[in-house]
Amino acid sequence: MLNREQLLERITADPDVLVGKPTVRGLRISVEQILAALAAGVPAADLLDDYPELEPADIRAVLTYAAERVSEERVYMLAAA
Repeated sequence: MLNREQLLERITADPDVLVGKPTVRGLRISVEQILAALAAGVPAADLLDDYPELEPADIRAVLTYAAERVSEERVYMLAAA
């Protein structure tokens, strides 16, 4: 089983691929696309069938990447004027 760092290495961003959006292993499959499908209830098995170049570890990588981004989020309280 791949560790966190190995999973995150599967997510790439290249200005020449999908305008630099994070993608899975440089493929034209974006992290956003996979997350949106999973959020809409598409089973991971269906995604793997629909995108034969995807591997189960890629879906784990997308989820790991999303968790990392959310963990970096900060909320600051602003006083009302």
